[in-house]
Amino acid sequence: MAGQQSQSIQTLLEAEKEAAKVVQQARQYRVQRLKDARSEAAKEIEEYKKQKEAEFKAFEASHAGTTQAAQVSVDKETDAKQKEIRAQYEASKDKVVKKLLDRVVLVKPELHRNLHKVEA
Repeated sequence: MAGQQSQSIQTLLEAEKEAAKVVQQARQYRVQRLKDARSEAAKEIEEYKKQKEAEFKAFEASHAGTTQAAQVSVDKETDAKQKEIRAQYEASKDKVVKKLLDRVVLVKPELHRNLHKVEA
């Protein structure tokens, strides 16, 4: 009976060791699957980033021409306005200088319109 008990205890110990090995293998398998999932997710994220960056560059390239065309148009319009302003300046500068000099040189002394004579 003692031999049978020791044999059954030995069988239980072996079964426990085998179960511990199975549990350890399951843990290692789970850890490995998590690592694989993380690396796969990182690859997918990187591919998605590259795809979106390529789309953005294509969009940017397709719209770069319109920006340059708009800039050229604005530059032409600005130059035309500047020429117009300079022409107006040249045409009226003599008149303005004459008016300023007349106001400064030809002074007519008058009483201010708000000043009232005080009668004593």
